[in-house]
Amino acid sequence: MGGKHGKFAYVKRKDGLYVKVRLLKSREQDPSKYLVVGPAVRSPPPGFELMKEEELPEGKREELYKA
Repeated sequence: MGGKHGKFAYVKRKDGLYVKVRLLKSREQDPSKYLVVGPAVRSPPPGFELMKEEELPEGKREELYKA
């Protein structure tokens, strides 16, 4: 099973861990489009979209390490 309708994605941090992020489609160009939802995990579940840390805005990159 994968992410429901593309609402969630996993972002790979520089240290190799993944963090679950909620994608808000109504906020296309807004940095608040990405909400960090889950804790850091070693491997993401199959079927979820994978993103790199560099694809997120600067402010949201810092939140990945608080999870």
